[in-house]
Amino acid sequence: MHQGRIDDRDWSSLRFGQHIYQLEVEGYTVWPDLLSPDHLDRLRTETAQLDTFAVDYSVHQQVYPRVQFVGGAITELIAHPPMIQFLERLFGDEIVFMSYAYARSEPGHPGISIHTDGQPYGSQIFGYEGSCPCMVRALYYLQDLTPEVAPFRVLPHSHLAMHAHANPYLRYESHPEEVMVTARAGSAVLLNHRVFHGNFPNEGDYARELLAIAYRPAWAGPVAPEVESWPADEVAKLPATVKPFFIDRNTRRWDYGGGNKPADMAREAPGVNPSRWELT
Repeated sequence: MHQGRIDDRDWSSLRFGQHIYQLEVEGYTVWPDLLSPDHLDRLRTETAQLDTFAVDYSVHQQVYPRVQFVGGAITELIAHPPMIQFLERLFGDEIVFMSYAYARSEPGHPGISIHTDGQPYGSQIFGYEGSCPCMVRALYYLQDLTPEVAPFRVLPHSHLAMHAHANPYLRYESHPEEVMVTARAGSAVLLNHRVFHGNFPNEGDYARELLAIAYRPAWAGPVAPEVESWPADEVAKLPATVKPFFIDRNTRRWDYGGGNKPADMAREAPGVNPSRWELT
């Protein structure tokens, strides 16, 4: 049983800058009631039709990867206007869609160990996608996230630590300072992919579903151009609102040969203003 802090604050009062602070410093934020009851019903109807399979550690964790191509409300969620508008301000760059998965944590699910999704040299689990230096994962919850029903778990600030215990390739069964996060159905947890996180067991009496979508700014590409390209025939079938985010996942804007005094250097950069956490 979790004995630590439960973060069940009223997230509806946060301004844009406070959400930025939460993502950049705490490693996570919560956007309550992002999906309407009707939207939730449509998504639940579609997820009920997915041919899921169990993960290697529990038959009670059912998943469907690459759910972006199933169509309907599930696919359209990639371009959900409130989320896209937020990410445009957050990134100040083109938005690159990186991955999309469905997961259902049923009663008896043992929980997901504390881990990071950001692994700077790639990994067998995440491939080179995890090597991107900057990524946000949006976790849309289709049922209430309660202390008993597979709530989100996070170790705040852990992505900032320089200690060997913050090696992003490590995993932890638990941590004495981990935080439990609860939320209503229709809410989304936005996750800095480098923070240590997971979820607690499902000790309740209903399954908890989520749709997890990963986005990044165009500049923040993988360390090696080895991320699989999207099948052109599948992308061609996508809704017009979704297609713009399916640019090459290996896109990376960098300048290895940049000098000390490049021409036309800017004298302002609002995206790194210390005051950005005060924005409304």
